[in-house]
Amino acid sequence: MGNQLFQEARRFVEMANSANPAELDSAVAKAKNALSSAYANSTVAEQAQLQQMQQELDQLS
Repeated sequence: MGNQLFQEARRFVEMANSANPAELDSAVAKAKNALSSAYANSTVAEQAQLQQMQQELDQLS
């Protein structure tokens, strides 16, 4: 099954990447919250992926 919080964070980042400009700020904020929640409960490998997702979000905003 995997880490549920990690999967949710990935889903929110994907949503932010495809959000239209009017929804971008809200989508990025939700994704950042999901990343934060997932980070503390993740393996080292997942944390590395979460950091990459964070960088994607930083480029969007």
